[in-house]
This record gives sequence, structure tokens and C-alpha cells, in this order.
Amino acid sequence: QVQLVESGGGLVQPGGSLRLSCAASGFTFSMYSMSWYRQAPGKERELVALISSTGGSTNYANSVKGRFTISRDNLKNTVYLQMNSLKSEDTAVYYCNAQHRMLNDLRYWGQGTQVTVSS
Repeated sequence: QVQLVESGGGLVQPGGSLRLSCAASGFTFSMYSMSWYRQAPGKERELVALISSTGGSTNYANSVKGRFTISRDNLKNTVYLQMNSLKSEDTAVYYCNAQHRMLNDLRYWGQGTQVTVSS
């Protein structure tokens, strides 16, 4: 059974930090690129960060460059998103996504975790 389970979301003040985790199971983790998406109320779901299947390359949305860091541990089948210098604009539901490195249409989604940045 394929599962992507996010954790680490919550309420944080502007300027604070949070680390999200996504635990994967039921598929060959090392064969998939991993991404974090987010969706704020009334907005489209957007790509936040991506890491290749090997961890050799990463990509970030311009809005989070320099503040967020995506990483993965293929031995633990887990992908992380370290979020620093958080802004109210970062408030959204964050989703973990897995995409097969060869079969790009083969994708899995987590259930999402809420991140709220507010004072």
C-alpha cells in the first residue's frame, strides 16, 4: 500500500522556523523525485520545492529561495522541508508528492499538513 504521510505542520510566528517531514512507504522511494506543494485558500496549488531521485539537484519557487531547503534520506524513505524566516504568505496546506523518475505520470500525494504563519 502506497503511503505518503506528512507531519510537522502547525502555528508559527512570522520569522520563525518549521520543519516538515514526509514518510514514504509502499514504493521504491529512490526511484522517485520528491516535491513539496502548497495550496492557500482561494489559490491554485503551487510547487514549492523539488528534489531529484538521487538528491543530486533541487529546485525552488522564487518566493521561497534562500528560506526553504528540501532534502531527502533514501535510507529512511523520508523527505524534509526546512522552512526558515517564515512569512504570513507561507500560510497554506503543504503536500508531499512523489513522481517516478521515468514514468512521469505515475504520482502519489500525501494528505497534507497545515502551516499557519501568524502573530
